[in-house]
Amino acid sequence: MLELVLRIGFSLLVVLGLLWLLAKVARRPLAGRGGGALAVLARQQITRGSAVAIVRVVDRALIVGVTDGQVTLLGEADLAALTEPAHAPSARQDVVPVPATPLAGSALSPLAGSALSPRTWNQAVQFLRDRTARR
Repeated sequence: MLELVLRIGFSLLVVLGLLWLLAKVARRPLAGRGGGALAVLARQQITRGSAVAIVRVVDRALIVGVTDGQVTLLGEADLAALTEPAHAPSARQDVVPVPATPLAGSALSPLAGSALSPRTWNQAVQFLRDRTARR
């Protein structure tokens, strides 16, 4: 009886060891995977099933739309601007920012551009009229 338990225990250890080794090998990156000719530089999820990605292909940066069913080329970007680190502007001590004040009678009001602005609602209604008018 003890011999049977030892055999089963040893067989189980061998199988678990092989599974651990296989998992370790599967996680290791392939030789050409890290520095290959194709890399995703940035990705922004739009909806649950769609995203926009910037992909580096050799020396070009392509902007692609990705859905569950297809990948569509949207445009091309400047690769040099994407790979260089962004330089933070140095803050000068002698420059003081001046807050913007709305001018009397101008479109710059505290509500300008918000959902509470009457101008925003007028633009939305005009847009819908243009889209739904029969021609």
